[in-house]
Amino acid sequence: MASKTTRLRCLYSSPIHPSPISSQPFSRAFATEAPEHIRLLRRPPTTFHDRLNAGPSFSEFITSPPSAETSTPLSTNDTPLNDPPTSDEPLRTALVGPAGRKRTITRLPTWLQTPIPTSPNYKRIKSDLRGLNLHTVCEEARCPNINDCWGGSDKSAATATIMLMGDTCTRGCRFCSVKTSRAPPPLDPHEPEHTAEALKRWGLGYVVLTSVDRDDLADGGAHHFAETVRKIKDKAPGMLVEALTGDFAGDLAMVEVVAGSGLDVYAHNVETVEALTPMVRDRRATFRQSLTVLERAKGAREGMLTKTSVMLGLGETEEQLWEMLRALRTINTDIITFGQYMQPTKRHLPVHTYIPPTVFETWRQRALGMGFLYCASGPLVRSSYKAGEAFVENVLRRRRVRGVDGVVGGVEREGERGRVGG
Repeated sequence: MASKTTRLRCLYSSPIHPSPISSQPFSRAFATEAPEHIRLLRRPPTTFHDRLNAGPSFSEFITSPPSAETSTPLSTNDTPLNDPPTSDEPLRTALVGPAGRKRTITRLPTWLQTPIPTSPNYKRIKSDLRGLNLHTVCEEARCPNINDCWGGSDKSAATATIMLMGDTCTRGCRFCSVKTSRAPPPLDPHEPEHTAEALKRWGLGYVVLTSVDRDDLADGGAHHFAETVRKIKDKAPGMLVEALTGDFAGDLAMVEVVAGSGLDVYAHNVETVEALTPMVRDRRATFRQSLTVLERAKGAREGMLTKTSVMLGLGETEEQLWEMLRALRTINTDIITFGQYMQPTKRHLPVHTYIPPTVFETWRQRALGMGFLYCASGPLVRSSYKAGEAFVENVLRRRRVRGVDGVVGGVEREGERGRVGG
C-alpha cells in the first residue's frame, strides 16, 4: 500500500498548476514593475542640484581668475603676504539652503583662497612620508599653505612640519582638526631614526618638528622628542631644528629635556589671548602655563630663540592683543606670528571675523616696535611659516659665523634697526 504524503501550502498563495514544458528559452526578471497606482504615489528621487547651485561654487575655495564680481586675489608668487592691498575687499555673502529655510553665509575672502596642491614635488614628498610612516601637521591640521611649502623645484627647497608621536592627540582644542583619543596608539620606537633619515634625504637647511599632546605618557613624550632632535643632529649636523612642543602638562623639567637636546628654536603657541583661552583651547591648557613654558625654554640655554603663534578672528579685542604682546615681551619671547583662524569643520569654533590684510600689517609693525626679533603676520601665516623660517635660519647662521650667541641686535633684526629689548 502506497504511503500518503501530506502537501501543505500557504492559504494566500496562488494555486499550483503544472506548467507545460516549453521549448522557448527561460527568462527571469529580478524585480517586477510596480502597479500604476503605486508608481503615482511614489516620491520622486531627491536631488541636490538646486542646493549646490545656491551654495558656494568650487572656485570659491581655490584661486580663481579676476572677474567683475571679485577683485584680483592675492598670490603668494606675485604679492608679498605682508604687503597690504590698496583697499580691503568687502566680504561677499550668499543665500544657501532650501526654499523657505535659506540662511546667509559669508563667502571665503579672495585673500584666503589658495591653489589645490598638484605639483610633482608635493607628490614626491607625500610619497616619502607615507613610505616611512611619518605624519605632518600640514596634512593633519589642513594647512592652507601646503602647496606653497611642499612645492618648489626640488625637495631641498620645501618645508614640511613633521608631527611626531602619531596622528592622534589626547586633547580636544576647539580650533584643531587633529584626531583625538584618551588612549592613542603606543609610540613608534623607530620614528626618531625614520624622521632623521627622511630629513637627511631631503637635504633641508631648516626643519620644524611638532607633536600631538600625549598626556597618557608619564613624560608627555619629551624624551621621544629629544631623541628625534639628537638623531637629526647626528645625521645632518648643519641642519637647523625648530621644535614646536606642547606644554607637557606644566612639567617644566620635560621642557628642559627638549630644550637641551640640541635644537635651535623652541616654539610653543599661546594660540589666542588670555580671555579667550578657556573657550578656544583644551581645559588642560592655560595662557599662563604657556608663558611659563616659553620662559623656562628661554633660560634653558644661552642664545635660545623662543617663538609663539596667535590666531586672529576669534573675537579678540585690540586691548587684549596689547596685553598679550606685553606679557610675551616680559619673558623675552623673540618671534611671533599672526594668522587668520579658519574653521576646519562645522564641528569646530566658527570664525568670528575675517581680518583684512591691512590689519595684519598693522600688528606686524606694532610687534616689531615692541622689540620682537621677527614677526610674520598675514591671513595665511601659520606657526610654521616658510618665509619666517628663512629669516630665522639667516639669523642663526650669522650667529654661528660670528661665534656670538647672545647678540640679536642691529642687522639681525627684521624691519627697523635697533636693539631687541623688553
